[in-house]
Amino acid sequence: MSSACANADTYTYPAATAATDAKSVPEISIVIPCFMEEDYLEDSVAQLTTTLEEMGCSYELIFIDDKSTDSTPNIIKRLVDNHPHRRAVYHEKNIGRGGTVTEGFLLATGRIVGFLDIDLEVHCRFIPSMLEAIGSGADGATAFRKYNVGWRPGAWIRHLLSSGYRRLSKMLFEIPFHDTETGFKFFVREKIIDISKRTKDVGWFWDSEIMILSHQAGLKIAEVPCRFERRTGATSTVRIFRDIWAYLVAIRRFRKRQRSEAESQHTQLSSK
Repeated sequence: MSSACANADTYTYPAATAATDAKSVPEISIVIPCFMEEDYLEDSVAQLTTTLEEMGCSYELIFIDDKSTDSTPNIIKRLVDNHPHRRAVYHEKNIGRGGTVTEGFLLATGRIVGFLDIDLEVHCRFIPSMLEAIGSGADGATAFRKYNVGWRPGAWIRHLLSSGYRRLSKMLFEIPFHDTETGFKFFVREKIIDISKRTKDVGWFWDSEIMILSHQAGLKIAEVPCRFERRTGATSTVRIFRDIWAYLVAIRRFRKRQRSEAESQHTQLSSK
């Protein structure tokens, strides 16, 4: 998807879905952001559906294709056709993973809304643990990835850079989280909608932004340990060094925005 430098100021989101009759509201809405997912989309959705059916809760699946150029859009159409609890949005241009998830959140109707990376490197079998954390009083739950780095040089580079980013985020934004970047997050919908509207980044930094804003808003977010398993042969849409630079630019932009908002609030209070 597009880089973390992208900004929501250039994209218009749909209005949040209005509340409907309580009897027709699903327990959980799952947003599935899609970009070049043809290799595993059908299989992953089959596993996801099995997990949700075994849980016994009502649900809806919202597929949002971010201008894939492979067969992903056609696969989504097959998956959605004749399934009333599935729907899809097809972008005319690539927006970015963060913008795609925000759009899905605004379209969702479930009491709980979440998203997962459909490669299932954090498997959907951990969804019940997310809902259990929320059921115990949390406003949201996110995966804290646990994985074996192994001996591949690329995996070690990712691990070291990811660890460094986590430390930097905790230091700069004074957040308690260990893993803001995981693509496996669930929230009470009424608590997260207004916060999601405040996000500006539409790329990969969105994951950090939504967590920082949630913490600043006083939401109680639980981190649930989940096993991370790299898909063999999977092609990641993350490009390490390009995205590191994009993250740094996004962090600078976000901090500048927060300082500007704080100064504006101070000025408004002083003028009263």
